[in-house]
Amino acid sequence: QPEVGKPMRNCYSLPGPDFTYGMYIHKRDGGVPEAIGHWDAVKARPRKRVMPRDFVTMGRGAVDEGCTTAREFALYYKFMDIRCKDKEILRYGCKIPPGMTFGKPSRPSTPFFDIMQHRYKELWMEHQRARTVVQHVVKKKVGILQQCFPRLGEVRENCTTFLRTHPLPVKEESFWHPQRFEKV
Repeated sequence: QPEVGKPMRNCYSLPGPDFTYGMYIHKRDGGVPEAIGHWDAVKARPRKRVMPRDFVTMGRGAVDEGCTTAREFALYYKFMDIRCKDKEILRYGCKIPPGMTFGKPSRPSTPFFDIMQHRYKELWMEHQRARTVVQHVVKKKVGILQQCFPRLGEVRENCTTFLRTHPLPVKEESFWHPQRFEKV
């Protein structure tokens, strides 16, 4: 029986030090040193890349040759196989420049001292001051133009603006007469 306040002890004995838990693979089992020291590297097989057909150029050539029917175009495409010359189509699988990671240029490192010295805040403040100066200059120019041409900024009055400023009077309805007796 178990002791009071203690769990029951396991009565199974563990196997010896030469016992291997799990499957033993003779070919690859070398433990951690082999896993760290010998990586399974797969060598890429060179594969000849075939560029896609350039149907635009082939179509132009067929028209220049005088092809008019679908059969003539098909025969022209069969005998004049023109391929695209643009290398950008096969950019995946080509050699990647050293500064690229998965086809994207790597981000420049964050200038830590600019962050510590509040350089970005200063740049933003300078930008805001320049923007305020430009707005002030534009307001001055508009004011001068308003003095020279007083009707420059005014909107010509049309029917819509007139109705907004002078709404139509509300028609008073008589609620005590039914509508069928209005013409009587």
